[in-house]
Amino acid sequence: MASTPGILTDWPWTPLGSFKYVVLAPWVIHSTYSYMFGEEGTDLFYILILPFQLWRMLHNQIWISLSRYQTARGKSIIDKGLEFEQVDRERDWDDQIIFNGMLFYVGRCILLQTDLQIWRGDGLVMTILLHAGPVEYLYYWLHRALHHHFLYSRYHSHHHSSIVTEPITSVTHPFAEHISYFLLFAIPMIGTLLIGTASITSYFVYITYIDFMKNLGHCNFEFIPNWIFSLFPPLKYLMYTPSYHSLHHTQFRTNYSLFMPIYDYMYGTMDKSSDSLHESSLMKEESPDVVHLTHLTSAKSIYRLPLAFASLASNPRTSTWYLWLLWPVTLCSLILTRLLGRSFVIERQRFDKHSLQTWVIPKFILQYSLSWQNEAINRFIEDAILEAEQKGVKVISLGLLNQGEGLNSYGGIYVQRNLRLKIKVVDGSSLAVAVILNSIPKGTTQVLLIGNLTKVAYALAFSLCQRDIQVVTSHQAEYLKLTKSLNATEGKVVHDRSYAQKFAMQIWLVGDGLSKKEQLSAPKGTIFVPFSQFPPKKLRRDCFYHYTPAMKIPKSLENVYSCENWLPRRVMSAWRIAGIVHAMEGWNEHECGYTMSNIDKVWQATLRHGFQPLISKD
Repeated sequence: MASTPGILTDWPWTPLGSFKYVVLAPWVIHSTYSYMFGEEGTDLFYILILPFQLWRMLHNQIWISLSRYQTARGKSIIDKGLEFEQVDRERDWDDQIIFNGMLFYVGRCILLQTDLQIWRGDGLVMTILLHAGPVEYLYYWLHRALHHHFLYSRYHSHHHSSIVTEPITSVTHPFAEHISYFLLFAIPMIGTLLIGTASITSYFVYITYIDFMKNLGHCNFEFIPNWIFSLFPPLKYLMYTPSYHSLHHTQFRTNYSLFMPIYDYMYGTMDKSSDSLHESSLMKEESPDVVHLTHLTSAKSIYRLPLAFASLASNPRTSTWYLWLLWPVTLCSLILTRLLGRSFVIERQRFDKHSLQTWVIPKFILQYSLSWQNEAINRFIEDAILEAEQKGVKVISLGLLNQGEGLNSYGGIYVQRNLRLKIKVVDGSSLAVAVILNSIPKGTTQVLLIGNLTKVAYALAFSLCQRDIQVVTSHQAEYLKLTKSLNATEGKVVHDRSYAQKFAMQIWLVGDGLSKKEQLSAPKGTIFVPFSQFPPKKLRRDCFYHYTPAMKIPKSLENVYSCENWLPRRVMSAWRIAGIVHAMEGWNEHECGYTMSNIDKVWQATLRHGFQPLISKD
């Protein structure tokens, strides 16, 4: 929102929310009906408007994914943080596509008396000339006017709220601005229509060109090589670059041009650092200090990656029914992940002087449950560790199922295979235990431990016994394993099959393997505290469910604009935080396999670096 919003700031269909696409329904229905049941020779332009709007959405999404991937690799021009506030502000980028679609439908009904030809070469040339002349010139002066304090505070400041630009920043404007922009861009379309040279191709190519150049100017990574301008020097007056326009978002009073910098040169508003920034931006690619290695979960999880749909990635994971409509894309992604031979980067943060990256193994939860897939998964993980080692990464943390006991002995096999490994492998178990211990309410004397026993579960049980908290199990096998492993004194670990019915209020520490029957048998008011990587399915409304081990991150941790799976905003899993703390403390040992770091030491170090518990013990 602009600092002092003016009239026509909001889109007319804003109150409709997610149902805003219904404003196009009458024209879509009519054009479809005309095509299917109308007279022979139905207007092709009328029919193609909807597919063209869908193409524009896909085109923009490709730019969004490409931009986020490149900036995650450390190739960003402006190296500042992108935050949730900007993601929320820019999530309605498709409004301008709806608006343009409506105007195309209305224009066809009012202005087009005859059908447009599919192709006319002279019309395309005329479109280019009308854009290079009137459109670029008028836009330059309109843009300068929008930077006058009266219009800037009421309209254009909304766009400039984004210092770090994304492709969709290019269309983040108040409704009134979009009206003025469309009037400008309509000059070539109406002009060619009036002189009789308009064609379907010239219209759709022109709008695609505008989308392409807008996305290019706001993508925040440089890829236009220097040799192009050396080979053809006049091109620098006819085509801007991402770094050229990024200066407009940092300096504000320079580089006003639309796509052709010639008017900035003519009127003395070209930023003097444009050439040097372009050259330096081409050489950027930052090596991280810490890598968190996670993996895909369900088949639909691809849409929730930061590289995919920003609106989904910026909120905790929930069931979204409409993603089933994208099953062809989902199927293609499954094939692609099958062919993909390495992990890939999805996001990058900065904390103090440390650069952090998250890499994804192209494998799904289902594949981790298949023993015959273990060798392939381990090869992916080990290759990622060795690649990180080559890049000078200090610490790599293993997230989700990348540290399973049956898969790789909690990551220990990678250290055993590579004895000269300089990078430190961290499974984060000690911090996960510390988070759970510090979320158990004060005064608790007994807890029920239920679910598959893991490294975290054993360490948790041991720590609870040390704190004189009785650990109760409802399964004989779990009881025998714990007593044998912990060598617990009598009364510290107890087997009681009827424990759930004896207490009206209690703490359940739950892991994978918690059955539906067991969860339904819990008394009203039970607090479920997961010690597993994945949360239990919430079957009870009369009970309380903690998040999986996680903590709030400090404000100084920058460029956090997506949620980690089901966790809230600006919350990270303990396994991920452990790697960050390990690097910041400079600890020179691995934390993987069957060894653990000192739990109290890790907890105090984590608090010292500004991470905070999600839940108070009081």
